[in-house]
Amino acid sequence: FNSLNHDMTLAEFKFIWYMEYSHRMWGRVVGLAYILPAAYFWRRGWLSRPLKGCVLALCGLVCFQGLLGWYMVKSGLEEKPDSYDIPRVSQYRLAAHLGSALVLYSASLWTGLSLLLPRHKLPETHQLLRLRQYAHGTTALIFLTALSGAFVAGLDAGLVYNSFPKMGERWIPDDLLAFSPVLRNIFENPTTVQFDHRILGIASVTAVTALYLFSRKIPLPRRTRMAVTSLLAVACVQ
Repeated sequence: FNSLNHDMTLAEFKFIWYMEYSHRMWGRVVGLAYILPAAYFWRRGWLSRPLKGCVLALCGLVCFQGLLGWYMVKSGLEEKPDSYDIPRVSQYRLAAHLGSALVLYSASLWTGLSLLLPRHKLPETHQLLRLRQYAHGTTALIFLTALSGAFVAGLDAGLVYNSFPKMGERWIPDDLLAFSPVLRNIFENPTTVQFDHRILGIASVTAVTALYLFSRKIPLPRRTRMAVTSLLAVACVQ
């Protein structure tokens, strides 16, 4: 209010407050929805020893996610007397919070599907091994692209250039390496952050398309084909 929103009304503040409050409450409901059934299954003896390890790891991730959320929000409320920038949360903490959420979601989904669906017994051919390696690499690239999106959001980097595929009138903007040292540009220069996110986004779509085309050459179960096709569809929508 002191730095930016001098004309904010009480009603406008309440809207933001309730958004934040709802997000916190929803996070706590998610935690209870996981922890309470897990404790019940554990007590009834329905969990195998390996599954108990998964349950404890996921429980730890749930708690860690909440802690990271608090740590992220705290960075946006700290007094910065030497800064004239718009108050915002740290882009590093925002990326950590998003990355932790993606890991938690992926691990939960993987664990659930492993219990619900029997694993296919496929012959370990050279092509299948390459497909699996390529799928893992594509997953890592998509994860990195999502994290770069958190830096875009944290720095409001989406407001710098609004043209595509060029950035303004140039393919490579002049201020791409304006900060010193050079490495700082990757995480703190809004132009570089937006540029990197564009490149990573294009690379992700390309990798998913290549994965789909490569999978068409291999005899795969119907469920796997559906997964690869769905991945391509979602990548195009994204």
